[in-house]
Amino acid sequence: MKKFIIPLMLIISGSIFSQVSIGTTDQNSNNRWTFGGGIGLGFGSQSSFYLQASPRVGYRITNDLEGGVMGSVSWQTSDYYRSTMFGVGPFANYYFARSFYVGANLQHYFINFKDKYYDYKVNEEETALYLGGGYMQRIGNNSFMQIGIMYNVLWKENESVFSSGLIPNIGFVVGL
Repeated sequence: MKKFIIPLMLIISGSIFSQVSIGTTDQNSNNRWTFGGGIGLGFGSQSSFYLQASPRVGYRITNDLEGGVMGSVSWQTSDYYRSTMFGVGPFANYYFARSFYVGANLQHYFINFKDKYYDYKVNEEETALYLGGGYMQRIGNNSFMQIGIMYNVLWKENESVFSSGLIPNIGFVVGL
């Protein structure tokens, strides 16, 4: 089971925190809602295929603080296994100096895994609390590229479906 988790988390790490937010931050605007998400796609050996999407909706509480709800859904299949994972939970991001951010994301995952070779099925649930931050590089008027790292503080070795608690992330944010 751990063999499918490592590639899954690597792909998720690049896409779950990829964000495209729509909204404005100028002082005259009353629109504080942000929308966005990420998408991941992967192919590999043994006919493996991976597809992931992570929609999000947020609200700018202040110009530097944003809170909202994020979801995640992923499908992974190969000659030997098939898995589906759904996650949902709140997030908060604090932006400072327009070059850095810190964030928290609580996700509750519902995992369905089937080993095709042994006809073994697993249905599990797991909660993850990701804390971290990183650097933001402006790439346009209200567009930023984020490079950071998150850590699941609830992760426990040999008790989690995830192979590690550490999640690097690269993403894009529009509307900050």
